[in-house]
Amino acid sequence: MLLHQIFIESAKKHKDKLAFIDKNTDRRITYSRALLGSLILAHKFRRFEKGFLGIMIPTSAGAGIAIIATLMSGRVPVMINYSTGAKENIEYAQRKCDFTTVVTSRTLLQKINCPELKGMVFIEDLMEEISARDKIRGALLAKLPLPLLLKRVHRGDPDDNAVILFTSGSEKDPKAVQLTHKNILSNIKSFSKVFQLSENDRMLATLPYFHVFGLTVNLWAPLYHGMTIITYANPLDYKRVCEIIRQEQPTMVVGTPSFLWGYLRKSQEGDFKSVRLAVSGADKCPEALREAFLKKHGITLYEGYGTTETSPVISVNTPEHNKPGSVGKVIPEVEVRIVNYETGQECAPGEVGRILVKGDLIMKGYLHDFEETSMRIRHGWYDTGDMGYIDEDGFLWHAGRLKRFVKIGGEMVSLVRVEDVLEKLLPERVSCCVVEVPDAMKGARIVAAVTEKINEKEILKKMAAELPNIALPKQFVVIEDLPKMGSGKIDFRKVTEMVHERLSSTK
Repeated sequence: MLLHQIFIESAKKHKDKLAFIDKNTDRRITYSRALLGSLILAHKFRRFEKGFLGIMIPTSAGAGIAIIATLMSGRVPVMINYSTGAKENIEYAQRKCDFTTVVTSRTLLQKINCPELKGMVFIEDLMEEISARDKIRGALLAKLPLPLLLKRVHRGDPDDNAVILFTSGSEKDPKAVQLTHKNILSNIKSFSKVFQLSENDRMLATLPYFHVFGLTVNLWAPLYHGMTIITYANPLDYKRVCEIIRQEQPTMVVGTPSFLWGYLRKSQEGDFKSVRLAVSGADKCPEALREAFLKKHGITLYEGYGTTETSPVISVNTPEHNKPGSVGKVIPEVEVRIVNYETGQECAPGEVGRILVKGDLIMKGYLHDFEETSMRIRHGWYDTGDMGYIDEDGFLWHAGRLKRFVKIGGEMVSLVRVEDVLEKLLPERVSCCVVEVPDAMKGARIVAAVTEKINEKEILKKMAAELPNIALPKQFVVIEDLPKMGSGKIDFRKVTEMVHERLSSTK
């Protein structure tokens, strides 16, 4: 089965159930209405060029229906990040994937101050174009028995592309990741088992659909199970998100640590009483965040780990198996190996090495980039580029990107480890990011970017109790607003550039 076919099955089964509660527009859309809308829109999309179709719409019922309609029409959605330079991201995607048409919204362009570009088609215009004939045609199709309706939408192979997503670009230019129907469906089936997901769950969807965490967990997983999805496009509107949780009673809340901190601070006691599962991903979950959620709401925050290339979930802590600080146990039908970063030999339990992953969740490859694909996928094993270890109890621990390890005086130092220690010692309002800069003597040195001026001598003295001297930051640079990606993760590439600029200007 393909993703859009599974949606049709869910829509037929749950006709009168709410598929979307759209808190952007205050619209409530049943599965039968969502099916009708996607069939009508799919008919409109068939007039566009075959192949790829750009989608740049904020998290909403409209975005979900547009993605479904794209697949129904036989096109593949290319999800475009509108949070970090929309114009540049559109043009980059068009060049990389060789397509023209981008379905977007005039309202969005106004909000993000993006100019109209060649190839843009506006969802507002498409909706206005819908005629009585379109509605009748769509209604007749929607009423067809399931086997007949499945024959009237695009049919293909589970190994066909279901989406093109771009890597964050926090380290270098984004790569176009090809995820297939099989990739995403296998991942949903695997993590659904450990969390016992069902049609009775209600998913809060605030993550952007251009991010794999949002697309798989906030859209396709709920549709697969026949859940109700509560959408809101601005995850940074913390107060409003807390109001929505209180009003609409989701059972599942997922987010990045950055967003979850915001919800915690703006929430009131009792706001999360409907939530049975709260999961943090896409970045390391601080211990302080876990403790604060438990203290304020009595909720255990479970941490998971994944990558864009793995659709995304690789491992996750669960109510049955939870070891705070780890990223949980590897989910069913997925294999993980830890290998020495120099020799490639398998590591013993507790020994840090490169994290390799195998299973149906692994991407087809990077579009138009055979060299990079062949470097990252060998004999079915995907090299995540991350470092970590598996402990004696089978829990996976994430030690950071290999690129976030730095060799100083012949020793490998984890910048993530340095950050963890520093983070615990900083005042709660202060954030940090640790980067490396070139050093003529030792090859590299560590610099810490902090959002406020701090007592450096006192902090370094405390850090020295937990870290070797080579791992201590040699300088502190104040960057009041650390740049972030659309997912809420810190943009290490930009932070490093800013640190270099600040250091250069003080010479």
